[in-house]
Amino acid sequence: MYNAMRFHIRSDRNVSRKPIQMAIEAEPPRSGCPGRAWEPGNLRLAAFLLVLEILGAIARVTPAHAEIKILPVKFDLEALQKPPEVFPTDQFRAEGTRAFYYEGLRYRGKPTRVFAYYGVPKGPPGTKFPAMVLIHGGGGTAFDRWVRVWTARGYAAIAMDLCGCVPEGTYGNWKRHEHGGAPGWDASFGQIDEPIEDQWQYHAVAAVIRGHSLLRSFPEVDADKIRMTGISWGGYLTCLVASVDQRFKFAAPVYGCGYLGDNSAWLPAFDKMGTEKSGRWLNLWDPSRYLWDAKMPMLWVNGTNDFAYPMDSWQKSYRLPETSRKLCLRVRMPHGHGPAGENPEEIHIYANSLLKGGLPLATITGQGREQDKAWIRYDSQSPIVKAELNFTRDTGKWQDRKWETAAATVDAVKLRVAAELPAGTTVYYFNIFDDNACAVSSPHEELEKAAR
Repeated sequence: MYNAMRFHIRSDRNVSRKPIQMAIEAEPPRSGCPGRAWEPGNLRLAAFLLVLEILGAIARVTPAHAEIKILPVKFDLEALQKPPEVFPTDQFRAEGTRAFYYEGLRYRGKPTRVFAYYGVPKGPPGTKFPAMVLIHGGGGTAFDRWVRVWTARGYAAIAMDLCGCVPEGTYGNWKRHEHGGAPGWDASFGQIDEPIEDQWQYHAVAAVIRGHSLLRSFPEVDADKIRMTGISWGGYLTCLVASVDQRFKFAAPVYGCGYLGDNSAWLPAFDKMGTEKSGRWLNLWDPSRYLWDAKMPMLWVNGTNDFAYPMDSWQKSYRLPETSRKLCLRVRMPHGHGPAGENPEEIHIYANSLLKGGLPLATITGQGREQDKAWIRYDSQSPIVKAELNFTRDTGKWQDRKWETAAATVDAVKLRVAAELPAGTTVYYFNIFDDNACAVSSPHEELEKAAR
């Protein structure tokens, strides 16, 4: 007889998910022991009492604020982490890349395929390259130019279409192919009554994981040095994938974050859905329900006035994973593909530091304020050539606030930056810049309720 019980216990957010397994094994009666004690009914009672004792022990060593957490949606990682079947194509050729489809999940009972561009740098035979998974945003598709950005930097790269389309047409209006899966982005709001397996996020997350698995199978790719970045809706997906596929070495969401039900650009869509359906969508697919389980380092990139992902939701999101993080928050950073979202040098330097042994971005090691005197401490292997205080005097909608910038004093000996807050400041943060012009930001602080 063998009874086993499994418990997934989480204290706060960063406790291992490895199950605590307890087993009760019955032994045959020993010589001289009454056989009645080992009858099935008595065994079940003994087992039950032992389980109660074990549960009590767990309760005694678990903090009162402990949580038992699970991700909202279960993905078949055993299947997704196997390399998918590849289907070559002569269409959509692009310089420096290879175009193909790979196997997606079944959609409404039918098999699907995912279109992708793949590129690899030139190098001596036998060279293994670090690699990038590139996740497009709303209106986008698999962009060959984005692949070339990273191959030029010495990385293999894959960019896949996540909405059942191919790169034929115009931005936001790409042609769907005959083996496409669930349509994406805003279309996902209308899919909430369908089975989870037929909703866009389920397909998109799986397509990214399978693209990652495919990269790992290529002989020219170093499977231990793969990371991902995504833009807008792609940054949103990066947050989901980072919490599901722990094989990535780091993640860099650009703009995208969680808490979309708070004050994001999609509030009108949620209002239209109604309380019940929007609540179901947010419970299943908002990154705030996933990010607590992200384990890899993360670089968060955003702009102060981003129309879709405001600063307060962004901050709550980056605070969820209990892992190392860096922030890059630029004043009025434009939103979109192209140079704005695809080419931030901070992502390149961050990748090099983790995958190629390059110098890391600076680190904010502390911050504080005494009345109107604010400061941060930092550590950096590269010279810090400039610092700025970014502040707003406005309140209200984050997307509409006017941001101003003032010079801050850098003390390279004490590794300290300081500035005086202008009168009326309601929110502020610092940016420090190294000799590559890369910005690292301190977490923003709100002063609306502070005595000034």
